[in-house]
Amino acid sequence: MTLTPATTPLSAAEARVLATLMEKARTVPDSYPLTLNTLLLGCNQKSSREPLMDLSEADIAAAIDSLKSAGLVRETSGGRTARFEHNAQRGIGVPEQSAVLLGLLMLRGPQTAAELRLNSERWYRFADVSSVEGFLEELQDRSDDKGGPLVVKLARAPGAREQRWAHLLCGLAAAQASAAPGAGAGRDGGGDASTQARLERLEAEVAQLQLQVKHLLGELGLSPLGQP
Repeated sequence: MTLTPATTPLSAAEARVLATLMEKARTVPDSYPLTLNTLLLGCNQKSSREPLMDLSEADIAAAIDSLKSAGLVRETSGGRTARFEHNAQRGIGVPEQSAVLLGLLMLRGPQTAAELRLNSERWYRFADVSSVEGFLEELQDRSDDKGGPLVVKLARAPGAREQRWAHLLCGLAAAQASAAPGAGAGRDGGGDASTQARLERLEAEVAQLQLQVKHLLGELGLSPLGQP
């Protein structure tokens, strides 16, 4: 099954869940596939996300169900806790490089080709900006028999030197809204990649420590701090 955004657009929550799974598969492979709790933390983290979201566990579970029906997420067997992995590349029907770009656009909002190349360092190393532009143009020119375009090149913003790209997995209206003035407020941009990488590693480590503490408290029969 190949996703056709024109007829089956993703919701914002579904796009965040899918992209978070795509990110963590590459950046923290030792923790992947993800549990529901770890996925929740990844979706709501404060770095490398645009827009910031505050999804609930119920929001995540509903998004997972929809993504599973679309063939974009799978639940893995084994162990006492359910874990989830993405099937984006095959489900959407694109090569690895294109899947990386779509994942980054879903996580961080509209970006220039140069920003995408910088932000993709921990996912995939593109040779140069021209290589990124080539894959973006392929996604933009995707034929109707394959599901139609998956990205759009936005109009140049006032004062900007380069045009940004947006994904179409949530539909054209969502892409246009993301390009509206003020829509990118609070975006961390592509600034210091090393700082962003450290933040992402720290957040992943904190998530793992939280799960370990919760498990240990359960084994000892103790309640989490702040709970009776």
